[in-house]
Amino acid sequence: MNLYGRLLMLLLRWRRRAPVGLWDAVVTRFRVVPTDLDLMAHMNNGKYLTLMDLGRMDLMLRSGFWGTVRAQGWYPVVAGQTITYRRSLRLGQRFELHTKVLGFDERWIFVEQTFRRGEVVHAHAVVRARFLKESGGSVEHDELFALVGDRPALDLPAWLVDWTESTKIPG
Repeated sequence: MNLYGRLLMLLLRWRRRAPVGLWDAVVTRFRVVPTDLDLMAHMNNGKYLTLMDLGRMDLMLRSGFWGTVRAQGWYPVVAGQTITYRRSLRLGQRFELHTKVLGFDERWIFVEQTFRRGEVVHAHAVVRARFLKESGGSVEHDELFALVGDRPALDLPAWLVDWTESTKIPG
């Protein structure tokens, strides 16, 4: 099943799922299908990144945040991500993608996403993102929090600050 098929299923189901707060963790369930596989018959590394998009969409839809930012003419973009693969996911296996906002620095929003089967972690990722305006430019955190109504006290792990600094593209 490709991204659009899974996105359609997510859109059809999200209203029936329990609403969450934007700062809550969400669990999105999937099953490995043939189009997820690489030549080694396990889920392709790029497919994890695609499914992570759906996990973040699930959080934004269920929290009501998606409608709010789209009404402003804003949209999210991924600026960087790091993922560590621990165990393979194979055809037919069910798994969960856990998604939550980790925190913020002066420019970025950091989201943690973990692929699990039961308590076993198969992959762990952190995404660095921000929102852009369709009219041009970036959405500042003050604008974002004014729209959301609160700014939680989320402490970023020190390694994320270092990672952000060390992955800047010169120029």
